Amino acid sequence: MLKGFGNVLVKELKELIRDPKILVGMIVLPLVMLPVLGLVLGYAQETAQQQAQKSAELLLVVDNDGGYWSRQLIGNLSQYTNVAVLNNTSPQQVLSGGLLAEYNRTEFILIPQNFSATIDAHFASNASSTATVDVYSVFQEGGIFSNIGAGGITQLTYSFNRVVAPDVLHTVQSTIIRGEIAQGVDPTQLSSLLYVQSIALPVTIMILLTYSMQIAATSVAQEKEEKTLETLLTVPVDRFAILMGKLSSTIIVAGAAAIAILFGYNFMFSSLTGAIQSTTSIDLVKLGLVPSPLGYLLLGISLFVTLLSALALAVIMSAFSEDVRGAQALVGYLYPVIYIPALALIYVDINTLPDVIKAVFYAIPYSHPIIASSAVVLGDYNIVILGILYVTAFTLVIMYIASKLFSTEKILTAKLRFGKNKRKTEPQE
Repeated sequence: MLKGFGNVLVKELKELIRDPKILVGMIVLPLVMLPVLGLVLGYAQETAQQQAQKSAELLLVVDNDGGYWSRQLIGNLSQYTNVAVLNNTSPQQVLSGGLLAEYNRTEFILIPQNFSATIDAHFASNASSTATVDVYSVFQEGGIFSNIGAGGITQLTYSFNRVVAPDVLHTVQSTIIRGEIAQGVDPTQLSSLLYVQSIALPVTIMILLTYSMQIAATSVAQEKEEKTLETLLTVPVDRFAILMGKLSSTIIVAGAAAIAILFGYNFMFSSLTGAIQSTTSIDLVKLGLVPSPLGYLLLGISLFVTLLSALALAVIMSAFSEDVRGAQALVGYLYPVIYIPALALIYVDINTLPDVIKAVFYAIPYSHPIIASSAVVLGDYNIVILGILYVTAFTLVIMYIASKLFSTEKILTAKLRFGKNKRKTEPQE
C-alpha cells in the first residue's frame, strides 16, 4: 500500500534541505527571532521588578493628621522601608510642586485628617468605624509588566492591621493620569483592562501583514513562474504603468484593510468600554483613555501607510524569485521585523527601553501602528504623526526602487540564488 513511500520521502526532504530559502526561513530565523524576543521580554520583566524594588526603597508619606495613630502607622512602615514624610500637603500640591519628581517616586500615601480620631472611635465604641489611607500611583501605560509594584504599598499598609487590630485600616487606590488625579481608580486594574486592547491590535496587525505580504508576493512571482511577465512587458504599455497598476492594487487592499481594522478596533474598544462600565466603576471615556475622532483618523493613516509599504516591499522581493514558493520564502525573511515589535510591545512600554533598542524599534516601519495604538489613547499625537511621516518616506523609497527595477530587464533576470544552485547555473552561462 505504501510501496515507494521511503523513496518519495527522501526525495522531498532533499529538495527542501537543498533550498536555503526554506531552511533559513523555517529553522535559522526562529533560532534568531525567539532568543531576541526573549531578551526583550526578560528586560521588560527585569525593569518592572527593579521599579518595584525602587518603590520599596523609599516611601513618600503625606501626613495630614499628625496624631498618635498616624505616627504609629509611619513607625510601622519604617520597619519595612525608608519613609519620607510631608506634612499638611494636598495631593494636588504634591503634583503641582513636582514633589514626586523631587523624591524620584511614582506613588505616595496620604494619611487624611481625623485618621487618629477614627481609630480611637473604632476602639472606643464603634467597631465598624475604619480608618482609610489614600494611595496615589502614576499610571504607567505600556506593557503587561507595568504597574507591577502598585500593590506593594497596599500590602505595607495592611501590615498595620496585623499589629493593631484586624480591619482597622483599609486603603483607597487612586491613579494619576497625565497629571490629573482619578479618584478611586486602581492603577493595576486599569492597566489590566487596557491590556486587553493592547493585545488585540498588535496581533491583528501581525497576522494581516504576514497574510497580505504572502498574497502580494505572488503578483510578480506567479507571472515569472508561468512565463507571462515577458508577454506583459512586451505589450505597448509603459513599464511604470505596469508597476503602478500592481502597486495600485496593493493600495486598494491596504486601504480596505486599514478601514476594516479601524472599524473592528472601534467596535472592540466600544464593547470593552461598555463591559467595563457594567462591571466596574471605571469609566474610560471620563478618564480620557478612549481614542478621539482625530486619534482614530491618525491610527487609520498609520495602518494604511504601513500596509502599503509592506505590500510594495513584498512585490519587489517577489521579483527576485523564480516561482511562487521562492517568493513566499523570501518574504518570510521579513517576519522577524514584524513579529518581534508586535509581540515585544505587548509586554513592554517602548519608553522604558534603552535608547539603542528604542531607536531600533522606531527604525522598523512595522512598529509604528502598534506604537500609535497606545499613543492615540493617551492623546500623544506627535509621535503618531512623526511615525506616519517616517513610514511614508520609507514607502516612497521602496516604490522608487521598484520603479527602477521595472524600468530595466532586471525584472526578468533578477534571481536570488544561494549555494549549490548558484554554482550549478554558472557552467550553463
